[in-house]
Formats: sequence, structure tokens, C-alpha cells
Amino acid sequence: MRVLVVEDEQLLADAVATGLRREAMAVDVVYDGAAALERIGVNDYDVVVLDRDLPVVHGDDVCRKIVELGMPTRVLMLTASGDVSDRVEGLELGADDYLPKPFAFTELIARVRALGRRTTVPLPPVLERAGIKLDPNRREVFREGREIQLAPKEFAVLEVLMRSEGAVVSAEQLLEKAWDENTDPFTNVVRVTVMTLRRKLGEPPVIVTVPGSGYRI
Repeated sequence: MRVLVVEDEQLLADAVATGLRREAMAVDVVYDGAAALERIGVNDYDVVVLDRDLPVVHGDDVCRKIVELGMPTRVLMLTASGDVSDRVEGLELGADDYLPKPFAFTELIARVRALGRRTTVPLPPVLERAGIKLDPNRREVFREGREIQLAPKEFAVLEVLMRSEGAVVSAEQLLEKAWDENTDPFTNVVRVTVMTLRRKLGEPPVIVTVPGSGYRI
């Protein structure tokens, strides 16, 4: 899942991004509304965590733009105000969910994951394919009953491949979904991660390389 965090309190923004990355999400961070509109115009995000009171361009205007463009991106709006009227106003702008500050980080993660599921074709909470079971919420992976410990990027790549339900996923698509924009697209990070993931999943191999196209399970 790829997430954009838009929050002018930099320490909070960076802390949220770090926490989401630990949950195997690809996260970009900006600190004002203008930068958010720029990123949205370039990258496809599953979820935008959007502070309402932003400098340069207000969060309300960023939300309106996402709705105006008809993007499948889901918006989780954050605000320091917990008034019901403010929550209603934010939802009427087109936000998909609303979370007042201060918030519990576990709740933020749960809400981001719930919104992320709504951007794709509905799938069961636990993904199963080729003898592999992947639980995105618990961040657990099992193969034939054996638990497999994966690093966050390995987990993210496996989740993208599992969600594709047998379709080929290109290296570019894996970069887009599992890494943030600071990753050099010309590195071999995808190939190395897939190799490590194959080794951890064990025999027989379940990740197939499709020459010139990408990977599939």
C-alpha cells in the first residue's frame, strides 16, 4: 500500500511515516498543501493522511482536488478539533474518514488499512495462494503451516503479488506500491528483495519470473 502523509507538524508527520513504514507501507511525506497537490499529480496513492489546517494550500482544498480529479485515493482527514460539526464538514468535503488529534497510533493504522482495502477489489482479510497465507493486519505469513519471518519490504512485495491474484506485476509496479519516492528506480532493489523473499518462502519456488514483464504467484 502506498500512503502520502500531509502534516505541517514535521515531528508528527515523520513519526507517523516511520510507524506506517514499520507496517510494510510505502510512505511519502510533505508538510504543506501545495507540496501535497504536486505529489498527488505525480504518484498514485492508496490513502492520503491529510491534516486539515495546512499552510500554503488548505487541507480542505487538497481534499476537494482529489475528489474533483475522480481519483480512487482515499482520504483520512486529521484535525485538532474534535467537534462533531467539524467532522461532518470534513466528510462533506469528500474525506472518507476523520480522526481528531491526539490519536492512538494503533487506531490510525487500522483506519489506513481499512481505507486501503476500499481502493482495490474487495479481498478476504487473510490472503491465500499457492499454500501461502498472508494476514496484512497481523503482519503474519505462513506456508503450509510454517510461520515465515519477513522484513517490511519483503512483506510488502509479497502482499502486492498476493493481491494481484496470479496476474503479472512489473518491477515498476512493485516499486510504486512497496517503496517511497526516494528510491532510485534504476537500482536492483526489487530483484534483490524478490530473491530474498523466494529464499525465505522455501521450496518449491512460488514466485515466478516472467521475462521482460515482472513477477507473479
